Amino acid sequence: MSDPYAPSAGGDYRPPPRRRPPRTPAVSVIIGLNVLVFLAWQAASVIPAREEFMATNFLVSTTHVMHGLVWTLLTAAFSHNEFWHLAINMFVLWSFGTVLERLWGTRTFVVFYTVAAVFSSACHCFVSTVLMGNSNIQALGASGAISGLLLAYALLFPRHKILLMGIVPIPALVGVLAFVGVDIWGLFAQTRGGGFPIGHGAHLGGALAGVVMWFFWLRSTRPVEPEPYRRPPQGTALLSPEEAREFERIRIKIEAQGPQALNPKEQFFLNGIRERVLRASGHIT
Repeated sequence: MSDPYAPSAGGDYRPPPRRRPPRTPAVSVIIGLNVLVFLAWQAASVIPAREEFMATNFLVSTTHVMHGLVWTLLTAAFSHNEFWHLAINMFVLWSFGTVLERLWGTRTFVVFYTVAAVFSSACHCFVSTVLMGNSNIQALGASGAISGLLLAYALLFPRHKILLMGIVPIPALVGVLAFVGVDIWGLFAQTRGGGFPIGHGAHLGGALAGVVMWFFWLRSTRPVEPEPYRRPPQGTALLSPEEAREFERIRIKIEAQGPQALNPKEQFFLNGIRERVLRASGHIT
């Protein structure tokens, strides 16, 4: 067996080709919009007229929607008026959203995020009106849409390790389901007059939207190909559709967590693919 990237007899060295990771413009734009709305809230805090404008257009409630302000179902998901709320949500969005946008493509990611955001706001309105008996409860924040992303990520990479509270490594699916459990408990407490001022209904609505879109749409969606397709040379071993999807999943995992995160089964799969490609190109006899 020979190494195609080893120095030749003349001393020249050909480095292995490196594929640039696909960009994630949607995540960057969403974060930018959230930051701009946050700055608008800060400016509005010293200008009463602006504060009324922000409250009218960037807070969602059943009363707002019933009075025709239906756009708040979406704009509220880009709205934060406290720095810690913005920072946490944007950190989680960047951590998980970039992986999913690379896997799905920008268009699919934008559709998923928009639907999860609108549905989470609608669930907040339903919960506040029907379960809590108050149609004037207002909400804002990207947490509902991000909950949808987290559920999709956990269903796609159920065994990937995430850090609970930034410290304890646990499987993604276990961690996300734990957060769902906390939201269910919190919503139950709120219906009894207790709990914290957190939009548990929006979180659960976004999570539900993520699960539904995953099972009825994204589970059968092939990963986006980040580079233009090129016809492989004769003799190259092609991957089956199942192998291609598994290869893309592992590639995304390596980009997100590094090669040390691969389990033995994934390493064996990659070694098998490598040997097939080298054999087809004549580097293994």
